[in-house]
Amino acid sequence: MKLAALIATTALTSTAASADGHVDRTAWPESFTVGTASQGGTYFAYGSGWANLVAEELGVTGGGEVTGGPMQNMALVHTGDAQFGMTTMGPAAESIAGTNPIAPGLEMTNACAIFPMYQTPFSVTALTSSGIATIADIPDGARIGFGPAGSTSDTYFPRMMEELGVNFERRNGGWSDLGGQLQDGLLDVIAFAAGVPVPAVSQLEVQTDVNIIEFSEVEQATIQAAFPVAAFDISADAYTTLTAPARSVSMWNFAIANCDLPASFVKAAVDVVMSDNERMVNIHRAARTTIPENYTKNAGVLPWHPGAAEWFIENAGADIPAEQIFGN
Repeated sequence: MKLAALIATTALTSTAASADGHVDRTAWPESFTVGTASQGGTYFAYGSGWANLVAEELGVTGGGEVTGGPMQNMALVHTGDAQFGMTTMGPAAESIAGTNPIAPGLEMTNACAIFPMYQTPFSVTALTSSGIATIADIPDGARIGFGPAGSTSDTYFPRMMEELGVNFERRNGGWSDLGGQLQDGLLDVIAFAAGVPVPAVSQLEVQTDVNIIEFSEVEQATIQAAFPVAAFDISADAYTTLTAPARSVSMWNFAIANCDLPASFVKAAVDVVMSDNERMVNIHRAARTTIPENYTKNAGVLPWHPGAAEWFIENAGADIPAEQIFGN
């Protein structure tokens, strides 16, 4: 019944299959962009990878675009300046509520969920030579790089540090640039919110000795009580530096699309990404959780694009209430 209702409600935006069984591409865009984040971060590597994969498989010109991250991606996708993007659940909820700092008061309700990506762990990295091995070791006034302005990391990590009693000097920049500044002694700490392994951290490991700092049990519980995050362990095999899992917290990421895109186009794009997880893992190891059953991680935060909802209902037995599908 849910599928029948979905098909009825998306008839105006869906394109019908032609007589020979191929999808009718009427109204498909000639090209597309995927809003990612700064170079050196997981969003850029992951997003550029799936953009290129979709472009190749569907025969449509497309690729990843460097952006300021989840907050800006919500704005770009909402306005249609980017067809696709990637966001985390916290920035998504704030954007829909009209509290996105990029456009305060604008309720960004034209950005729709299309597939689950991975969890973003919040992790802290310092040079071993700094002597910083725990959160408590971070000195007063430490220069901390929080990633691009408006990113998930920049939005939440400063608040988390304040919650833990850390006094710091806030710095922003792309992950690659911040990694270089840490290595050059211009920063004391980098506070990452990105899928692991973070390319910039992996690069640092090759060049110098680093400490990947975990939260204590008390610190983890304090952050969970104050922010929309869940407990998470960074696996020991994520970095050569780690010899055991590192205690952290995380927030789920979702790929998004402009809600006005043709349903058949979005459904075809979702099929490319979700039908072969091995290809996605080859793009980035964080994609191990880019699997159909994780559609549930969008717990009513973002409306579902009709084309994406149709794919998950048909192929994953998804139970998506009609009221959570855009246009209903």
